[in-house]
Amino acid sequence: MPHRVLMPSFFARECPEVSADLIGKWLCRRLEDGRILRLQITETEAYCGENDTACHAHRGRTRRTEVLYGPAGVLYVYLCYGIHWMLNIVTGEPEHPQAVLIRACRDAQGPGRLTKAFSLTGEFDRMKLSDDTAPLWLEDDGLSYACTTAPRVGIAYASPEDQARKWRFILRETR
Repeated sequence: MPHRVLMPSFFARECPEVSADLIGKWLCRRLEDGRILRLQITETEAYCGENDTACHAHRGRTRRTEVLYGPAGVLYVYLCYGIHWMLNIVTGEPEHPQAVLIRACRDAQGPGRLTKAFSLTGEFDRMKLSDDTAPLWLEDDGLSYACTTAPRVGIAYASPEDQARKWRFILRETR
């Protein structure tokens, strides 16, 4: 079945909805040697604006978080603990900061392993997702995938209410 490239309009919705809908989609990367790497997204997390104490925009607009206030379908890539790059996609309407963290793909479990597998660094920060002529894009294979929800991980700094939100979405295997 042919895959359809996800355009920015797919991301111009509320973050938890986009986060759930990304389960089963395909993250695609054109490598420097021309090869294309495609891995299926198996886990995401939603980060929703200034009122979400786990979201980087919680403290307002800064040079780092400016991208979250922009248009949907733009990448927010940042270095975590000075070690791992984290891949996020801005969602929603401009001026309403929110993003989906791509936590894992099949064969790349964990956000740090994922960015390493795809050779993603801060150079991808603020890149627009558009079509398969870009070095990174997302595809839909047209199939539906079920997911389960769970609290987000690695956010001990957030309020207890925000820590408890079930905004982590995980592919439910149906074997």
